[in-house]
Amino acid sequence: MLYIVATPIGNLEDISLRALEILKSADLIACEDTRHTKILLDRYGIKTATTSYFQHNQLIKAQYLLNLLKSGKNIALVSDAGMPGILDPGYQIINLVIKNKIPVTVIPGATAFINALVLSGKPAHKFIFEGFLPNKPLARKNRLKKIAQLDYTVLFYESPHRILATLEDIAQVFGQKEIVCARELTKKFEEIKRGSAQEIRDELKKQKVRGEFVVVL
Repeated sequence: MLYIVATPIGNLEDISLRALEILKSADLIACEDTRHTKILLDRYGIKTATTSYFQHNQLIKAQYLLNLLKSGKNIALVSDAGMPGILDPGYQIINLVIKNKIPVTVIPGATAFINALVLSGKPAHKFIFEGFLPNKPLARKNRLKKIAQLDYTVLFYESPHRILATLEDIAQVFGQKEIVCARELTKKFEEIKRGSAQEIRDELKKQKVRGEFVVVL
C-alpha cells in the first residue's frame, strides 16, 4: 500500500493520530527532504527509515519505490509540508502506482491554500487553485487578466522575493478590489492582510518580507 500522508504546514502539532500511526508502522517513508522530515519524526519519536524522493531523482526513485510496493512493502509518502502530490514530485509516484494497480490511500491533513481560503472570508463554494503564476511579468499580467474574468475565488502561492512585483501587477489589473494575502499559516507569526493589492504592497514594503504567501482574489 502507498499511503499519501499529509504533514503539518507549520505547527508540528497539526498532524492526525492516524498519520502518526502510519508513519510509525510503514516500512519506509519517502520524503522530499529527509532532513526536513526528520524534524517531524524526531518530535514524535518515529524511527521508520526514510529515503529522499524529490524533483531531480523522481524518475529513478519512483521505479525503486514501485518495486518495493510490488514486493509487499508499505510506503508512506510525505512532502515537506501539507498534502503530497500538490506542486511536488509526489504526483509522479502516485500516478505510477495507480497505473500499476497498487493499492493507494490518503491520510488527510493540512493544505495551505484551503486554510487561506477559509480564513479569507471569500466565497468558497466555487474556487480555483492556480498553483504559481508565471515568473515573467508579461505572462503573469496576461494570466491575471484572464483570472479577472472568472466568476470564482482564485488562489495561488507566491514567494517572498516575488510578492511585491506580483501585487503591483494585481493592482494594475484588479484596481481597488479587496484581496487577501496570507503568510506563515499556523506558525507563530501567522499574518492575514486584507485590502487592495496596492495597500498590501505598501505595507509589505515597510518590512522585511519573509515566508511563503497564499494570495486570494
